Amino acid sequence: MPDANAPNQAAREAFYTAIEPERMSALWSVMGEIITPAPKSPCVPYLWHYELVRKRLMEAGDLITAKEAERRVLVLENPGLRGQSKVTTSLYAGVQLVMPGEVAPAHRHTQSALRFVLEAQGGHTTVAGERTEMAVGDFVITPNWEWHDHGNEADEPIFWLDGLDIPLVQFFDASFAEGFGEDEQPVGRPLGDSLARYGANMLPMGYEKKTPTSPIFNYPYERSREALEQMRRSEEWDPCHGLKMRYINPVDGGWAMPTIGACLQLLPQGISTGKYRCTDASVFVPVEGSGRTIIDGESFSWGPRDIFVIPSWREVVHEADDDAILFSFSDRPVQEKLGLWRERRGNG
Repeated sequence: MPDANAPNQAAREAFYTAIEPERMSALWSVMGEIITPAPKSPCVPYLWHYELVRKRLMEAGDLITAKEAERRVLVLENPGLRGQSKVTTSLYAGVQLVMPGEVAPAHRHTQSALRFVLEAQGGHTTVAGERTEMAVGDFVITPNWEWHDHGNEADEPIFWLDGLDIPLVQFFDASFAEGFGEDEQPVGRPLGDSLARYGANMLPMGYEKKTPTSPIFNYPYERSREALEQMRRSEEWDPCHGLKMRYINPVDGGWAMPTIGACLQLLPQGISTGKYRCTDASVFVPVEGSGRTIIDGESFSWGPRDIFVIPSWREVVHEADDDAILFSFSDRPVQEKLGLWRERRGNG
């Protein structure tokens, strides 16, 4: 920023005052704030304990029905981004509850969504005319502008983490949404159809890629967990991630979603990972195990179903008290497409 004690400072101030009503400003007076030498974000590290989130959602279940609310969700709002419904500067997160016998009515929107199932003894979601049962640890996709509804025919409530690209869509002023008009859309495809068609390293003859989103919309946890166990046998541990895999679109090998990248990783008992930082702020959910994550020297202890956020370019170390499985999501696909994504290992 230019020297505030410059000999002609009074003239400069008069100039700034003169151009302000003309809706202009001097770049040199703000450049240091808008083009920073490293990421500078109001997003802060934070951890939500599932036990408290669940308790509050059950209280909400006594206050409002899923149909009244349309989606009975508690938004996980980053303390540094209060009032903006953001978990990071580019992503939204919330935890949703569907009680026994309830239906969250069918609607669609231009925002892409993921569901990561936290607790389930039953329940289902229907996307584009195909229903899938939801089990703990399942990664479920709702693509942009597809009809979707959720239901629970079991005797126990079902909870899942929602992750959406709402802030990104808001940034581009591209938000559209509409209701289906009925609580549930017609089911026109058999259970497990998309996984059978696209989830066995094969594609139907004549298939043409229609969207950038994976044609698979439920990645069962059992299969993903087994993949990590197979990798464990090779002992090819990454010093910063343990064993980490990304969910992919089987059509092109890219990320499963165009705006949200999702991963699953195994941290073996006793590991203390190398220092790591990257530009994609990430939301993490432990599925199994316990441990802690140290973010810029601040320790956050976690267990199954807790949720924590790591802002962009913060130094991170994971420590596992026993074998731990972590699900995570971020805006990495967008950053990679724009040539912005960066990582750094070790000190510095």
